[in-house]
Amino acid sequence: MGFRSRIHKFATKSPSRAFQTLANRELWKALARRSEFGLATAGAAVGVAAGLAVTAMSYAAGELHQLIFGIGGTDRLSSAQIEDRLVLLAAPVGGGILLGVLLFTLAKKRKRQLVDPIEANALHGGRLSLTDSILVAVQNIISNGFGASVGLEAGYTQLSAGIASKLGITLRLRRADLRVLVGCGAAGAIAAAFNAPLTGAFYAFELIIGAYTIVSLTPVVVSALVATQVARFFAGNEFIIDVGDFGSVVPADYLPALLLGTGCAGVAILLMQGVAFVEEIARKSSIAPAFRPALGGIVVGLLAMISPQVLSGGHGALHLNLDNVVPVPTLIGLFLLKSVASAISIGSGFRGGLFFASLFMGALLGKLFAYTAPYFNDATLTPVIYAVVGMSSLAVAVIGGPLTMTFLALEITGDFPITALVLAAVITSSFVVRSTFGYSFATWRFHLRGESIRSAHDVGWIRNLTVEKLMRTDVRTMPVSATVEEFRQAFPIGSAQRVVLVDDNGKYAGMVLVPEVYGGLVEKAESSRTIVDYARYLNDVLQPQMNAKQAAALFDKTESEALAVVNDLIERRVVGQLSESHTLRRYSEELDRRRREISGEL
Repeated sequence: MGFRSRIHKFATKSPSRAFQTLANRELWKALARRSEFGLATAGAAVGVAAGLAVTAMSYAAGELHQLIFGIGGTDRLSSAQIEDRLVLLAAPVGGGILLGVLLFTLAKKRKRQLVDPIEANALHGGRLSLTDSILVAVQNIISNGFGASVGLEAGYTQLSAGIASKLGITLRLRRADLRVLVGCGAAGAIAAAFNAPLTGAFYAFELIIGAYTIVSLTPVVVSALVATQVARFFAGNEFIIDVGDFGSVVPADYLPALLLGTGCAGVAILLMQGVAFVEEIARKSSIAPAFRPALGGIVVGLLAMISPQVLSGGHGALHLNLDNVVPVPTLIGLFLLKSVASAISIGSGFRGGLFFASLFMGALLGKLFAYTAPYFNDATLTPVIYAVVGMSSLAVAVIGGPLTMTFLALEITGDFPITALVLAAVITSSFVVRSTFGYSFATWRFHLRGESIRSAHDVGWIRNLTVEKLMRTDVRTMPVSATVEEFRQAFPIGSAQRVVLVDDNGKYAGMVLVPEVYGGLVEKAESSRTIVDYARYLNDVLQPQMNAKQAAALFDKTESEALAVVNDLIERRVVGQLSESHTLRRYSEELDRRRREISGEL
């Protein structure tokens, strides 16, 4: 039964029967799969789940802060006055031990790599394990709750996207729609976490979905708005960033803002490389992964004894430093302590992200840069505006998403002139990072794992379009020791275009073009001619696991119209044959299909 007929049948039923039909999963599946309204409804449901997930995780981490560090119910950990130095040292170590036990248990029971929303949308068509997402969220709560220098935003987006993926799989959504719904989960999470629906929506477009389309606009924005309202209902103003009073912006302010954006880009690159450096040291050491968080906790605890502002994501510390005049040595010291603590926390195995930490460190850089204001003629930027510019510029360099960070500045200040200034700075910062480094924090970590992902653009279908799926298995073969006469008898002209040669052990030994054999292109005495004299592409072969893009590159390199497919490069047993024309045709068909999915034509 078609979608329209289902709706008509539903509308003409009696109220009692109509209510029963509301529980019919098949109707909801049809609604979500075949109409934008259905996808928007699913986005709203995901927004509710995201708002609840963010509120619950924040509440759990806050309760741990109160229980472990003894702070008040309205205090933020990074801005609280904690007199007990032993607690500051012991808490991150205890969290590291607990996390290590969890990691050890998971290593025994779960062998697969945890997938985050960016990787899921780039490679797996939006498919995320909800169980894995819950595990990531729990690890994030433990890490943040015991004071590790990480934010909860990674857990927010992971859990919300996992719920969205589970819902989409249950509704049997198409690949493109499932990717959009995962984006709805991430949008709701970030929107709720910062009380900023536009920020959440463009976080999804730029970082999770990888593109903005009219089809994806409604469900993503709906999810962000709903999640914001849900979080605001349960948590009030807990997630609001208050920057206080700030001055006005004049044209002369753009030059220092651009310079600050450039400086933040350089600092972000150092920070990302610092995390990778710590991880590399940990990998090269003989320390088991389960023990690394505890050792990292020792370092974080020692740094917290110097300043508790390095603990957790830094919400309280951000407001503390925005509201007060801070001397230059203190700003420099806090920035160094926070950057080292964040790098050690993530590099040693604590679970979390650098979203809010980068905002905090960017604000410190901005206020530090504010002391250079007298050197810029006619510039009127106040320290608070410098802080907002620094927040956005460092965050965009680490996280990515220029429009995401621009809208964050707009939503926390409500000022359009400042937003335009931030836009100029974040574009500069993003350009410098892309030109010199090429990665954001998430894609840099993919690169370290050997993945070539640069964004959430859907490249998974390319990997799924493998040589094994494209090749023909009815391969014509001939022993490499055969004479030309034997070959001609076995393959009369017109019977085949290509024949694969194999040796006595069945290994690939080259490919022969039948017309060449009958053309007599090899100048040798007839009695001494063997078919191997006509062999081509002796070492140029495809393997089943190659994708269409890799196969096309090899065709282009060898200037061949077809190549043999072998099982591996050691045994070299022939399993098939693939032509360039068929590969390019199938690749073009799939590419067009993805384009039509994104544009809503399918």
